[in-house]
Amino acid sequence: MRIYAPVTLASALLLAACGSAPQNNTNTQAVHNYQCDSGNTVAATYPSSDSAKIEYKGSTYSMQIAVSASGARYVGDDLEWWTKGSGSGSEGTLLHHLDDNTSGEIIESCTKS
Repeated sequence: MRIYAPVTLASALLLAACGSAPQNNTNTQAVHNYQCDSGNTVAATYPSSDSAKIEYKGSTYSMQIAVSASGARYVGDDLEWWTKGSGSGSEGTLLHHLDDNTSGEIIESCTKS
């Protein structure tokens, strides 16, 4: 039993150290700016891997990730935000979200600046 005591103690200390590691809880999220064909802008942040906050015409919309055939699609507040690609030149489309969980009319077609 004494043979295992150092291993058990070392394991316990290792687990304790991992459990007390500082968490990175800073709320610094990159803002992704999109210039729309209409001249309006959309600013998107992604607080988590399954959510987005969209700023459009002075209002902020909270959205949750949704199923998409391609790209990333977020829905909330009767709107959809659908992006394709990454980096400068990627596309973002703001649409109406319909009650039957499908995409409605396009509100804005945008390109990431």
